[in-house]
Amino acid sequence: MENTNEMKIFFDSRPVNEGLARVAVAAFCTQLNPTLEEVADLKTAVSEAVTNCIIHGYEGEIHKIEVACRLQGRELFVDVTDEGVGIPDVEKAMEPMFTTKPEKDRSGMGFTFMEAFMDEVSVESQVGKGTTVHMKKIIRR
Repeated sequence: MENTNEMKIFFDSRPVNEGLARVAVAAFCTQLNPTLEEVADLKTAVSEAVTNCIIHGYEGEIHKIEVACRLQGRELFVDVTDEGVGIPDVEKAMEPMFTTKPEKDRSGMGFTFMEAFMDEVSVESQVGKGTTVHMKKIIRR
């Protein structure tokens, strides 16, 4: 398809790799010449999604996380996927302040931040199979 570009990376669910995911997505997006604010928004949303995989999806165990990016015109689609425990109630999980890990000082604001910084966010999850967070950002410049 014309005017599209894709990238996919896989990495271990280690906290240190959250920075890798942020930088990879930001670098991929630079071809659209985004504003610094758009890049910062994108990095924050990716960071939250990857952190959710590490803390909630895999509960600290080391497994693979996939980040897939696709550009279509001025739209950037980012999917962050784990094959972890899954989310029993996605609607509840996406409520502000809801957390299943209060003892780990989780604020329950991950999805709220993703929704604030991206144009669209949706979540697909199956208990015992994993979760994919689909995000879309329109680069307006």
